[in-house]
Amino acid sequence: MIRISNLQLPLDHNALALNQAILTRLSIQADDMLDYVVHRRGYDARKKSNIMLIYTLDVNTNQNDRLLVSFAGDQLIKASPDMSYKFVAHALADPQTPTQFNSQKRPLVIGFGPCGLLAGLVLAQMGYKPIILERGAAVRQRTKDTFGFWRKKILNTESNVQFGEGGAGTFSDGKLYTQVKDPNHYSRKVLAEFVAAGAPEEILFVSKPHIGTFRLVSMVEKMRAQIVALGGEVRFDVRVDDVHIEDGQINGVTLASGEVIHSNHVALAIGHSARDTFKMLFDKNVYIEAKPFSVGFRIEHPQSAIDEARFGKNAGNEILGAADYKLVHHCDNGRSVYSFCMCPGGTVVAAASEPHQVVTNGMSQYSRAERNANSAIVVGIDPSDYPGDALAGIELQRKLERKAYQLGGENYDAPAQRVGDFLKGRSSQKLGNVEPSYKPGIKLTDLADALPDFCIAAIREAIPVFNRKVKGFALEDALLTGVETRTSAPICIKRGNDMQSINTLGLYPAGEGAGYAGGIMSAAIDGIKIAEAMALSMNQP
Repeated sequence: MIRISNLQLPLDHNALALNQAILTRLSIQADDMLDYVVHRRGYDARKKSNIMLIYTLDVNTNQNDRLLVSFAGDQLIKASPDMSYKFVAHALADPQTPTQFNSQKRPLVIGFGPCGLLAGLVLAQMGYKPIILERGAAVRQRTKDTFGFWRKKILNTESNVQFGEGGAGTFSDGKLYTQVKDPNHYSRKVLAEFVAAGAPEEILFVSKPHIGTFRLVSMVEKMRAQIVALGGEVRFDVRVDDVHIEDGQINGVTLASGEVIHSNHVALAIGHSARDTFKMLFDKNVYIEAKPFSVGFRIEHPQSAIDEARFGKNAGNEILGAADYKLVHHCDNGRSVYSFCMCPGGTVVAAASEPHQVVTNGMSQYSRAERNANSAIVVGIDPSDYPGDALAGIELQRKLERKAYQLGGENYDAPAQRVGDFLKGRSSQKLGNVEPSYKPGIKLTDLADALPDFCIAAIREAIPVFNRKVKGFALEDALLTGVETRTSAPICIKRGNDMQSINTLGLYPAGEGAGYAGGIMSAAIDGIKIAEAMALSMNQP
């Protein structure tokens, strides 16, 4: 097939226009074209009055070879790449019982978020019958526990927004796009598995695919069932409290129950909030180093205002959906402020995983139909801001989260402030037209005490700048809710080219918790890479 990139048509084009555009672009007749599929559809909304749809298409004609020669110098017309997933290995049979996989080599996967899910699935598809250990609950019980915290302020430290089947991405916007380089088309494998598990087929071609929280629940269950059907094992409510290392080689783990499971191939897909596990690994001398991350607040605006600012008269268009934004500002004090995990038509949610701490995150459903838009507005910080050992960033997170708990009234309500008051440096006394979505609830206060002074100064400088890019961003009644600290893991568990820890053979640090991903898609891709590396290693004599 022939791939045509950057084919632009007006937002309101009719069904025949795309077909004609292909014929015109390739200079062929209608009889020459056999069929086509939309590989990707995005949009260019820089001119609100003239929004364009941008297509990438895979076209099949009766003269593909001739056309590829004819357009050899055109970078926008190339042969369609082979995006099918190819397994790098398959499990070797046990020499004693050739019809069965050697169970002594069963790999362990710790964590069942996007990274652990795809690592476990691909290992299972290759025949390795992984054992997956998840400290949290199965997704439906986890959902009950999480809603219990939001509604009744009852925090389950092992089953919440951070811990449990599906990972932190389960209670998010469900974004399925990433900026990581993907020459092997692993993202296509991820999307294909999600569609097979019940995700809408449009995620295969829209430029910014998302699925929202509730759809993720049933999808995760179906993918788990596939792992089990292929001989894998998924265990919930089992926390890994120790790893066994001899002569620089991992050979097993101990669970909180005291049970020991032996394996010399262990994937570490624990997510960005497994602080106790980070400490255990650090104490066992697994090499860990501090890394930069970001802290800030959630900001809420009426979604209608964002739609109008981004799309003008085209606000509400079904193809465009609820508008998002991506903003960054480099401040006079040398700091960078940027929007993170923007959730159109969503809610701000309580994301604490430890007692007496307040953490915010953003979530939305597939429809993105809630009243408010929300996004994190965060400031980049690095280890020079939190000197100490490799875990110093975790202690800073805890300090900020405990402070937010205090500012919110010490009952898991979150501290909040109107944007107008924040910019003027005064405490908010009453809400404006923007109704907070955060549950359990908010307490109006002055957020200046919630973050280091340089962060407050940077955000105060950035918001008016963002207002020039998205009209209404500095709306007086817009609402800031604190604090957002879990943007990424504050540590990196370093690994080599073989995907193993640089000082612990058989340990495969993966995903967000290891510092190698940032979001559902990048974590899932990393899970596939880890599964491949483990499989190749297990097949070595």
